[in-house]
Amino acid sequence: MTGDTMLRRCRWPSTPLDIEYHDTEWGVPVHDDRLLFEMLTLEGAQAGLSWSTILRKRPNYRRAFANFEVERVARFTRVRVRQLLADPGIVRHRQKIESTISNARALLRLQEEVGSFDHYVWGFVDGKPRQNAWRSLRQLPARTAESDALSRDLKKRGLTFVGSTICYAFMQAVGMVNDHTVGCFRRPEVMTMR
Repeated sequence: MTGDTMLRRCRWPSTPLDIEYHDTEWGVPVHDDRLLFEMLTLEGAQAGLSWSTILRKRPNYRRAFANFEVERVARFTRVRVRQLLADPGIVRHRQKIESTISNARALLRLQEEVGSFDHYVWGFVDGKPRQNAWRSLRQLPARTAESDALSRDLKKRGLTFVGSTICYAFMQAVGMVNDHTVGCFRRPEVMTMR
């Protein structure tokens, strides 16, 4: 057995790509606006699909959406939407594609108003990760009061594909909450990160 297979981790990662994501990214606090936009987009794209599917398509999403540079995505036109609808490397769902573009425009307005997307989203957890102590995946909530509040405010600001469940998955992904289960080798590592 290799060292990697002996590690105890959360039970949800099942593919090599899932495991790599779990072991290196999931739950790590993110404070970069570009990466926050990427994760919010990918979580929205995942709605109705498996996270493994989105992870496999992630390099294609980065290519198709200008590496999630908000200013560039905000300038995408109807012609670009048609091109994206023909791109087999991403989820070809018109509303999800159009949402990414309109969300980029809304994020530019938000950044102008509050300074950064980072400052804005982390305000929903008072600037520091929530440390949970779930013993099994069954205990993890699909949404919380914080994800409800984030979802409501994002929608009020004109963003779409930001329901509370999507927002909670986003909060988990970007380390606003540490939902690595008790016993997972990553839980104590992530607990020390800010």
